[in-house]
Amino acid sequence: MLPPDGDAADRFQPLRPGLVRLAYRMLGSIAEAEDVVQEAYIRWHQTDRTLIREPGAFLSKTVTRLCLDILKSARVKRETYIGPWLPEPVLEAGDEDRAEDLSLTLMMALERLSPLERAAFLLHDVFGLGFDEIAATLDRDPAACRQLAARARRNVRAERPRYAIDREEGERMTDAFFAASRSGDLTALRHLLAENVVAQTDGGGIRNAALNPLFGIRRVAGLFLGVARKGGGRLPPVLYKGLINGLPGFVTLEQDGMVQTTALDIEDGRIVGVYIVRNPEKLRHLADLAD
Repeated sequence: MLPPDGDAADRFQPLRPGLVRLAYRMLGSIAEAEDVVQEAYIRWHQTDRTLIREPGAFLSKTVTRLCLDILKSARVKRETYIGPWLPEPVLEAGDEDRAEDLSLTLMMALERLSPLERAAFLLHDVFGLGFDEIAATLDRDPAACRQLAARARRNVRAERPRYAIDREEGERMTDAFFAASRSGDLTALRHLLAENVVAQTDGGGIRNAALNPLFGIRRVAGLFLGVARKGGGRLPPVLYKGLINGLPGFVTLEQDGMVQTTALDIEDGRIVGVYIVRNPEKLRHLADLAD
């Protein structure tokens, strides 16, 4: 039997990082994930814990249900969002073990799933819960949850990296892309970018950004040539270089005094995806980097 009082925080804290990861993957927002986990803690604290045999299962269930409630309204917000929507960037220096299930491309694939598909996939494939536990969380029978997870798995499988990029190669290509894209070196850009490269810039309607994804080496290179001309070919200060949602990238301090993240999806020695977050509402947790 669990002790009735005085143990809520002690039992909760070791589980908190995993709960935040679950909520972030569900919502794509650091702030919302933190709020959900705080609400889960309040409910945990108010619960008769002598009746809970598995704290982790109870809290995962609570977090998932809170996230599903938020996603109902989030769908409406996404439909009215200005420009491409990207998840809030998470810096993870040295956290290579989670690169695959945190990559921006996978997070964006999750965004295309229904809330229930997303929950079933994450709880089973990423966090290892059994379908009986998932069924209790989603109020569905285990067979239905298995189908939800299988459908989600088929949809996201193509988005998983085909191989884990070597850290040194990632750093080399990140440095080369930063220099070429900000100096306007068209020859270097053409050497770095894949023919089918896609660039997405998330300004949220607050900062200047392309309103649609840009496809192909000509349009993507043109975007960065324009950026270089506007910046006079000067290189902005780099505040961080390393993994961003499992992808190589960097954080810069731009001319308007605000931070920006750039993450690169690299395959077979070429950059196939460039993901830039400029929306200040998604970068508040990185403000300390500019201090």
